[in-house]
Amino acid sequence: MRAYLLIMAVAAVVTFAATFLTLKLSRKHSIMPEIRERDVHTDPTPRIGGLAMLVGFLVSLAVAASLGWFRSVFDDPIHILAIAAAATLIAVIGVLDDILDLDWTIKLAGQFMAAGILAWQGVQIVSLPIGGLIIGSYGVSIIVTIFVTVLVMNAVNFIDGLDGLVAGVVLIGTGVFFLYTYLLVQQTSPTNYFNLASLISAIVIGVTLGFLPLNWHKAKIFMGDSGAMLLGLLMATSALAVTGQVDPAAVSSEVLAPAFLPLILPLAILLLPLLDLTLAVLRRMRAGKSPFAADRKHIHHKLQDFGHSHIGSVMVFYLWTTVISLSALALLFLPEGVVVALTVAAAIPVLTYTVWPVLERRRKRANAK
Repeated sequence: MRAYLLIMAVAAVVTFAATFLTLKLSRKHSIMPEIRERDVHTDPTPRIGGLAMLVGFLVSLAVAASLGWFRSVFDDPIHILAIAAAATLIAVIGVLDDILDLDWTIKLAGQFMAAGILAWQGVQIVSLPIGGLIIGSYGVSIIVTIFVTVLVMNAVNFIDGLDGLVAGVVLIGTGVFFLYTYLLVQQTSPTNYFNLASLISAIVIGVTLGFLPLNWHKAKIFMGDSGAMLLGLLMATSALAVTGQVDPAAVSSEVLAPAFLPLILPLAILLLPLLDLTLAVLRRMRAGKSPFAADRKHIHHKLQDFGHSHIGSVMVFYLWTTVISLSALALLFLPEGVVVALTVAAAIPVLTYTVWPVLERRRKRANAK
């Protein structure tokens, strides 16, 4: 664990320093896009924080490679090089989009290229710890891997609309996923706790920790598409890596549910982003628009319409992400019935907080009568 904590610290410090430098350079050279109609901020703000995140990721990866602890992770460098190449490609495309406002088809093509690099070089769904289940043929594995990676990138990108929202949600979700991968590898490989999924998750935790101080409300810098798509790519990569790093036959459990966690946990962490993505695509297609056409009707916008403050809307996402992801992780330790009961108990106060502005308005109207 000490090795992972060290990498988190490196990622946090490097990302914070790189973000601060990016902020200064952006202001000096006026790299601050005009405020759009859907934006909630009122002052021009740099939107290329994803570059700093990329620096934090690449430097942390290089530091991990120099440490003997992670020797087994870097035994096959082609996987690491593919991840670094895909991350760099998606961050560059994101920066170009943030500055030049690329056509959505170009951005989508870039996402498929980045996902294709991962799948082509073997970072793909291989198997799941469900009785050693093999995921179809090689071709099926590549197609599913690319689809999942692009889906996750867009889900994360779609909720990027409030200060600290994406960074915090990814921090919480990836923190839980890191615990899962670390605990799982203790079962499957008790002599070597170092694996690619945990390493990527540890770096993402550090990157988000380093970025959040300058991105918290009122944000001095935004991560932009470069940062959101990068985080989505890395979250997908860590989830995919679980299927290749863990021996499916080695997972021991008295119940079936924990064996499905490689599927359940990533979906649970991204439940709200995926819901937002689905609603946005349906809404825009029904209106005859591109599924990637921007609007101001996302869930975080609706929360503000409910009456939540900027920070209050962000906290709603944080709380739901925490409840859902921890509930999924609890399946590793507790019977399903107990997990359901605990989830309901935790969800009630969170739901109350979510709808509180509406309840408060109704109460005030009732008192006024």
